[in-house]
Amino acid sequence: MTREKKQSFMQGIMTLMFSQVLIKISGLVYKLYLTNKNGFGDAGNAIYNSGFQIYALLLTIASIGVPNAVAKLISEKLSIGDNRGAQKVFKVSFAVFSLVGFVGSVILFLASEFLANEWLQIPEAKLTLMILAPSIFFVSLISVFRGYFNGYENMRPMAQSQIIEQLTKTICTVIIVEYICLSMGYQGITGIMAAGANLATTIATFISCVYLFFLYSEKMKNNKVHVADCYYKSERVIKILKKIIIIAMPLTISAILGSLNKNIDSFTVVRALKTFMTEEQAKIQYGMLSGKIDTLVTFPLSFNMAFATALVPAISAAKARGDKERIEKRISFSLLVTILIGLPCTIGMMTFAKPILEVLFPNASSGEYIYRISSASIIFITIEQTVNGALQGLGKASVPVMALSSGIFVKLLLNLTLVKINPNIFMFGGVAGAALATVICHIISMTISFTILKKTVKIKFNILKFIIKPIIASILMGILGLYIYNQLRSIIMQIIAIILSIIVAVAIYVIALFVLKIFDKEELYMLPFYSKLTKKHNF
Repeated sequence: MTREKKQSFMQGIMTLMFSQVLIKISGLVYKLYLTNKNGFGDAGNAIYNSGFQIYALLLTIASIGVPNAVAKLISEKLSIGDNRGAQKVFKVSFAVFSLVGFVGSVILFLASEFLANEWLQIPEAKLTLMILAPSIFFVSLISVFRGYFNGYENMRPMAQSQIIEQLTKTICTVIIVEYICLSMGYQGITGIMAAGANLATTIATFISCVYLFFLYSEKMKNNKVHVADCYYKSERVIKILKKIIIIAMPLTISAILGSLNKNIDSFTVVRALKTFMTEEQAKIQYGMLSGKIDTLVTFPLSFNMAFATALVPAISAAKARGDKERIEKRISFSLLVTILIGLPCTIGMMTFAKPILEVLFPNASSGEYIYRISSASIIFITIEQTVNGALQGLGKASVPVMALSSGIFVKLLLNLTLVKINPNIFMFGGVAGAALATVICHIISMTISFTILKKTVKIKFNILKFIIKPIIASILMGILGLYIYNQLRSIIMQIIAIILSIIVAVAIYVIALFVLKIFDKEELYMLPFYSKLTKKHNF
C-alpha cells in the first residue's frame, strides 16, 4: 500500500480546532433559533435535551470508545509497517460495531415510552427518542470510519464529516421546525417541535456516514493493497476483536460515565425541583440548565477536544517506537495550551454571563447565576480532556474511568442533597446545586487523572508558567474587557458592545501571554502560525 500522508501533530490539532469552531457556531445558531422560537423556549429545551441525553447514553455504549480504540490499534500497526494488519483492524471493527449500533437503535426505539414516562417523567420525550433511534446505528459506523482515518494521523476526514453533520443538522432543524409551525400553528406543539429538531440529528448522521463511506471507498480505489508485500503474520479475527474490546471498554465506560453525568441531571433535577415548585416550572428550570447554559459552557470544550483526540494516536505511535522524549514534549505542550484555552474561557464567561445571555437569548435570558457557577467547570474539564487523552495513548485508559467514577458518585450525592433545597433558603439549592455538583465532579476527576499521569510521565509542570501567569493574563483580560463593555454599553447597542468588548479582551489576553513570556523559544516553533513565519518546524 502506498503510505498514507500524515499531518503533523499540530496540523491535526489545528484541523480539528478549525472544524470545531464552525461546528460550535453552527450548533449555537440552531440552539439560539430554538430557544428564542415562540412556543419552544426553556420548556422545549427540557423535552429536547432530556430525550437527547438518553440517546447519548446508548450512543456512548454503541460507539464512543470506538474511534480512539481503532485509531490506537491502526497507528500501532502502521508505526511498524504492518499495513495489512491495519486494514484488518478496520474490517473487524466495522462488522462488530455495525451489529452493536443496530441493536442499540432497536433498544431505544422499543423502550422509548418507558424511558420517557418512568425515567425522565417527561412523556413528551417519547417521540423524540423514537426519532433519534436510527442515529445510533449511523454513528456507530461513523465512529469506525473516523477511528480509521485518525489512526493514519489524518484528522481531515473526521473534521470534514463533523462539519457536514453539524451544518446539515442546523439547516434541517430550522426547515423542519418551521414546517411544523406553519402546518400546525404555534400552540401546544412544543413536544412535536422538539421531536422535529431531533429528526434533523438522524438525517445529519446519515449524511455524515455516507460521506465517510465515500472517502473510504476513494482511498481504497487510489491505494491498492499488495498483501504479498507485507511479511507480518495475519492476526486472527478473535484476537483483533479482543484487543478492540480491551482498549474500547475503558474508553466506553469512561464515556458512559460522562453521559451518566448529564443523565444524573435529567432524572434528578425535575424530580427534586417538584418538591417546592410546579412540574411546569421544574421543566423550565431544567431546560435552562440543559439547554442554554450547557450549550454555552461546552462551546470551548470542543476546541480543546482536538488535543485529546490527536494525542491518542500520536502518543500510541511514539510509545510503539519507544520515543519517550516526544511523548513528554507533546503532553507538556498540550497541557499548557489547554490551560491557556480553558482559563480565559472560564474567566470570560463568568465576567460576561449576563450580557451574553441577554444578547443570545433575548426571549429567555434568565440563568445568569447558574451560568457563572457552571462556567467554573470549563478549566477543569479541559485539563481532564487532555490528561485523559494522554493516559489513553499511554495504555492507561482505566484511569479516567476510575477518576470520573469518583467524581460522578460525589455529583449524585450532591444532586440528591442540594437540588431539593429551595434556593431562597440556600444559595446553592435548586439548579444551582446541580451546577455546583458538576464543577466538583470534574475537580475530583481531573485531580485523580493528573496525579497518576505525573507519576507515569515526566511532565515539565512549572507552577509560575502553567498557573500563575495564565491566571494573571486571564484576570487582566476580564477586568479590562468588562471596563470596556461598561463604557461602550452606554453609547452603542448592547450586541455591538459585547462583541467589541470580547474581541478587545481576546487581543489583550494574547498580548499578555507574550508580554509574560509564557511560551519559550522551542514552544513558539510548535505554534503553526509562528513556524510558518519563521520557516522552522519543531513538532
